[in-house]
Amino acid sequence: MASSPPPAGRLRKAPENFVDASGVRQVFAEAKSGRRDFIRQAFAGAMAAGAASAAVAAPADGDPAILTLPEHSRGLGKPVATDGYGRPSRFEANVQRRPSPGLTQTAQSSVSFAPLQSLFGIVTPSGLHFERHHQGWWDVDPAQHRLMLTGSDAKMLKRPMVFTMDELMRLPSVSRFHFIECGANSGMEWGNVAVPTCQYTHGMLSCSEFTGVPLKLLLDMAGADTKRGRYLLAEGADGSSMTRTIPMELVESGEVFVAYGQNGEMLRPENGYPLRLVVPGVQGVSWVKYLRRLEVGDQPYATKDEAIHYVDLLPDGQHRQYSSTQECKSVITTPSGGQVLLDQGFYSISGLAWSGRGKVQKVDVSVDGGRSWKPARLQGPVMSKCLTRFSLDWVWDGKPTLIQSRAADDTGYVQPSTKQLRAVRGTRSIYHNNAVQTWLVQANGEVSNVQLS
Repeated sequence: MASSPPPAGRLRKAPENFVDASGVRQVFAEAKSGRRDFIRQAFAGAMAAGAASAAVAAPADGDPAILTLPEHSRGLGKPVATDGYGRPSRFEANVQRRPSPGLTQTAQSSVSFAPLQSLFGIVTPSGLHFERHHQGWWDVDPAQHRLMLTGSDAKMLKRPMVFTMDELMRLPSVSRFHFIECGANSGMEWGNVAVPTCQYTHGMLSCSEFTGVPLKLLLDMAGADTKRGRYLLAEGADGSSMTRTIPMELVESGEVFVAYGQNGEMLRPENGYPLRLVVPGVQGVSWVKYLRRLEVGDQPYATKDEAIHYVDLLPDGQHRQYSSTQECKSVITTPSGGQVLLDQGFYSISGLAWSGRGKVQKVDVSVDGGRSWKPARLQGPVMSKCLTRFSLDWVWDGKPTLIQSRAADDTGYVQPSTKQLRAVRGTRSIYHNNAVQTWLVQANGEVSNVQLS
């Protein structure tokens, strides 16, 4: 890859300053000043036998910072913000989406990757949400934007309708948390280990609370014939004329909606402002941005973005089409590629799991390259077709270690290894790679991306 990776994160174990009376030692993965891509979450983990009788340790020596009041404890702070929109701390300036020069021929038809290794919980801040554009992004005037509902023939829709944004936002709405993943996420892992960090291996993934109007409601208002019209064509208003076929059964489930809100505010322009389609569990290209038209039809539309793009090249040379569901998948975000463990001892392995089929049921973590697995903790709430945060306590002994995560969903589907996936799909694909990701923790603490044969 032509781009240079972001500065390597470092994971550092803090001094073991205290043990409580019950023998629980609190160890912190302490960050270097201002670097959120370091692990900074504190945790209390049960320690080895013998810790129960340990006394409270003395405070660390030689740290004058705790004895000196800093300026912010002695002076008058800044006034209430006057710029009208909050911004991150200047010490977090390195936490950002990162493009990949050389991945695409133009910056308008390209992607920026979300910094998964720097995020907490499951919600992606709107300003860090990954981007994928086919002809650049636009800041569309909502007063001029329209959504048209029509049919492939006069009988498919009794009442063709055109909605303004004001009319849509007056209708009953829903708000739901869902992940969105580009079908090409992890695509460069098919044939080789081309990228060094979690941001580049899995960063075409984000999760938000989306708000909008159920599509079923709009189709009912327009009198759609859903017995004959078993497909929808969704069309965007950008210059690429993005068009995708949506099976009607997804709409009938009540999950699909047209969204104008994201994380409590209006959509960002790069995420489809003022209106986009939300199709939970389905690859991001079907979440058509700048949504302007929905057409009811009786067969798949085989548009350019589903007939020759976003298809899977199988070992026998055939293309698999309309494979839109994002299968169960997971990735360890800390420690992950590009980070460094600065000391032996306790760490909290943490990561994300998701499934386009439903809820994540369990995640197992291996610290020996898949020879054995331990169940990870799932952080609630665990929601359907949404990111789930998992974690596992781990004591690193300073030896080279291969760490992996493997997720399973409530349909019984289990995330495959790279070997298992390649046995079915070969190595010439681009899309829909949901294989187990392996990180190598080297003896010097550096973490790198590797593949196991």
